[in-house]
Amino acid sequence: MRIKEPIRRIPWPIVDPNDPEALVTREWLVTNGLGGYGSGTVSGVITRRYHGLLIAALPGPYGRMVMLSHIAEQVRFPDGRKIEVGGRERSSDADAHGTGYLIEFRLEMGLPVWRYDVEGLIIEKRVFLPHMQNTVHVIYELVSGADHIELALRPSVNFRAQELPVSEPLGAPYEFRAVGDEHEIELKGSGLPPLRLKLCGPNATFTLKGKRIENVLYPIEESRGYQARGDIWSPGYFRMTLAARRRASLVASTETFETISVLDTETALEAERRRRQRLLAQAMPEAREGVPAELVLAADQFIITPAGRTDEVARAHAFGDEVRTVIAGYHWFTDWGRDTMISLEGLTLTTGRQVEAGYILRTFAHYVRDGLIPNMFPEGKKEGLYHTADATLWFFHAMDRYLECSDDQLTLALLYPTLKAIVDWHVRGTRFGIRVDERDGLLTQGAESYQLTWMDAKVDDWVVTPRRGKPVEINALWFNALKLMEGWAAEHEDQPSEYGQRAEQVRRSFNDRFWYGEGGYLYDVIDTPEGKPDPKCRPNQVLAIALPHPVLARDRWESVMNIVRDRLLTPVGLRSLAPGDADYKSRYFGDLRARDAAYHQGTVWAWLVGPFVDAWLKVYPNDLDGARHALDGFIPHLDDACIGSISEVFDAQPPFTPRGCIAQAWSVAEVLRVWVKLARRAAQPKGAAEAGRHQEREHAVA
Repeated sequence: MRIKEPIRRIPWPIVDPNDPEALVTREWLVTNGLGGYGSGTVSGVITRRYHGLLIAALPGPYGRMVMLSHIAEQVRFPDGRKIEVGGRERSSDADAHGTGYLIEFRLEMGLPVWRYDVEGLIIEKRVFLPHMQNTVHVIYELVSGADHIELALRPSVNFRAQELPVSEPLGAPYEFRAVGDEHEIELKGSGLPPLRLKLCGPNATFTLKGKRIENVLYPIEESRGYQARGDIWSPGYFRMTLAARRRASLVASTETFETISVLDTETALEAERRRRQRLLAQAMPEAREGVPAELVLAADQFIITPAGRTDEVARAHAFGDEVRTVIAGYHWFTDWGRDTMISLEGLTLTTGRQVEAGYILRTFAHYVRDGLIPNMFPEGKKEGLYHTADATLWFFHAMDRYLECSDDQLTLALLYPTLKAIVDWHVRGTRFGIRVDERDGLLTQGAESYQLTWMDAKVDDWVVTPRRGKPVEINALWFNALKLMEGWAAEHEDQPSEYGQRAEQVRRSFNDRFWYGEGGYLYDVIDTPEGKPDPKCRPNQVLAIALPHPVLARDRWESVMNIVRDRLLTPVGLRSLAPGDADYKSRYFGDLRARDAAYHQGTVWAWLVGPFVDAWLKVYPNDLDGARHALDGFIPHLDDACIGSISEVFDAQPPFTPRGCIAQAWSVAEVLRVWVKLARRAAQPKGAAEAGRHQEREHAVA
């Protein structure tokens, strides 16, 4: 199969009068399948605590560690002049925009490439991380302008956990060792592996010249209210001759030199390109070219084999499985149960990775406790936290989507007892007040000082959106889970009527109690501690229509969706609260308290475009153009923030500035999923499309 490799080009410099910081707000990201990554600004200026060429994913208790912070690059001319090619650490406000030599940035198959013009010398740089290694290759090539040049590279480090403030002291003195062409930097007494460095190029030398670079400014950390100045250390610099059209590289790794040396840089790069070609080849046909192909490669960044969970690996191997999980977002999220289940279809099924979807579902099933899957796994830890009311209900949805794609009845048989036990725990009551109210069959939840729904912002003891009581999407998910169990029970010697009767009670109660007639939409929460239903207009109500088994009566769909379109829809997802509400915040910006106050109080969430499109097509099955219009803003966004990926959130008003994580799993997954869904729907013969819509109507009636 011939694959057309996607290339995304960004001419440089970007001059945007509406965004004076445009040169330092475009970022890049490459990952290694372990949770480790490399990331930075396109200009080369360090702006975040998470920026570095190698953030290694190490076994607990370490987690992800910043190992290689920066490489300063200099071209040295025969007349003694030295010109710094790329951006640099920002030690004063005057260094705001880094280099003026960058003329183009592009992604080739999702991998970053920089092109510089240094007084007529055209130099290209590439960065990639080999799959399943804590290794980074930084490749340089003299494209034209001379037969050869001399290039000097000065690496800088500050070994620290990625979440620690940049103001953390450098620690004990770093020890530098060199044997032949193998070099190591070690932080004595830390327990961390050394950073191993190897320069692969002609006439390679190293000059030992230790240097402490003080008071480096990280402006994004400053804008977010965190410690923003810290020191980094460099042992000296490498020098080599860079010949025209001959690549050379600096390799940095926490792996052994034996592992690093198995493949030279060119072979390792070719292996990574072929791996990416296979990803595109196995994806759904509608996702093999153009924007969907780019999103397939972006999706790959979130599917990982978690480093250091040795007991989990041993257990999986004993059953013939592998361990897979999903990083919720880069840079700071780990694997979250809710995000994983919402993302599963887009990340794994749309991309043809059904086997890994099975791994993920079986992995999470092992961690079920008292009828709940983990909300999250903290950095460097093996045990999860369970404070979530909806992640487990999304597990049923993910299982359903997986079965529809794979028909893996063996996994259903294996997990059915777990699914049954989950329902039983919810009926009789489990942690955090999650239980069925037998008076109406609806699911209630809530515990003091906990935030259990996806709207989970909390600052110190302040739960911003507690939503205690009976949230609308929790009960839509509960109904969907019961209907799925009704269908599965008959195949597993169980009683379908038990689930069917509960589902019918939920359907009646939901439609009696959640309808806000005055507004023409659904209450967000009923049976609140205050005793009154919450009439805030939020996007959660869309799930009452969008799920495969919609709980909302059909005659109310159009009213809800028109309200959502008019008050919540933006070019990059749905607002979390409608404008005009007293709690509405139009910008997600400032320190932690200010940001979390806005997180679910207006801020736009990209992932919600998925349920919106699903629901819209149920209400207006012939309006493919209207559904596609909901995706329009994501195309230009691929040139913004993390180039080639999709951010976590956006401001609620124009220009809808991207915020939060620069690359978010459920954002990428849901945009990719509905993009392909729309393409497939458009290509369907009319009869097949009508049959599909009839099936959806049958679900609604049922």
